[in-house]
Amino acid sequence: MAHRCPTLSPSEKQDGPVQNKVLPELVEENVSLSSIDRTPKTTRSLVLFGSLPSLVSNQLILELQKQGIQVAGWLPSQRYTELPPLGESVYVSGIHPFLSRTATTLLRRRRCTLIGAPFPIGPDGTRAWIEKICSVFNVTPQGLEKREREIWESLEDYLQLVRGKSVFFMGDNLFEISLARFLIRCGMTVYEIGIPYMDRRFQAAELAFLEKTCQEMGVPVPRIVEKPDNYHQIQRIRELQPDLAITGMAHANPLEARGISTKWSVEFTFAQIHGFTNARDILELVTRPLRRNRSLQELGWAELVK
Repeated sequence: MAHRCPTLSPSEKQDGPVQNKVLPELVEENVSLSSIDRTPKTTRSLVLFGSLPSLVSNQLILELQKQGIQVAGWLPSQRYTELPPLGESVYVSGIHPFLSRTATTLLRRRRCTLIGAPFPIGPDGTRAWIEKICSVFNVTPQGLEKREREIWESLEDYLQLVRGKSVFFMGDNLFEISLARFLIRCGMTVYEIGIPYMDRRFQAAELAFLEKTCQEMGVPVPRIVEKPDNYHQIQRIRELQPDLAITGMAHANPLEARGISTKWSVEFTFAQIHGFTNARDILELVTRPLRRNRSLQELGWAELVK
């Protein structure tokens, strides 16, 4: 679909908001933010890429509009005739960690500039994502700290359930880095982050944000295992006995049979987890097995959850 987008002529200007607008920035290894030209130009436009429900994409667009940043387009768009124009004056930002090949296409084939930012998952990730885009467009973010604090306060009922609990990611959908970072901020202990594969350039900002989060929370950076061996992972799970294992459907029942509470990772793929307001949905999924176990214990069925 990136190849089907119209080409934005260098002489064209994107001054006003266009339906589904988005902006881009390039971040490669050994390229610092200080090397990026932050001079505001009317010919720059922002395009976001990654499939999301209309409700969630509109929420992200509104959050950027609050900062005075107009989104010039979204890829994919709701209609084929509304594909955003792409070119050298366009900035693009991905909202899913599994879109590294799309990012490469937009960068090399369409000559766009990729914004390397953490993904807008959780209130901390959403704030960091907006701040990074603002820094590229030379905009001073307003009210983000208060916005994030209010979201965290609204999640306190869930946070009481997860603080001090442990989680093990077996690896299934590439959201593991972002989810682990968010859960660490929530007060959970992440024993291991398994991930099918990882483009370290595309997820560089997310990895750096994970390290920063661990430092601020005073916990070690979790072990990241790319393309893990499931047999050895199960051995480590049996030794560590985490409170929750986030895993693919194939391993859920065997782990449950061994007394390990599980959550299907595919549920995070199809749930609405992006943006400030959807952080509650993430914790709803994470805490469901924990709440079930607590209910069984209250009923006196402790032997069923051992």
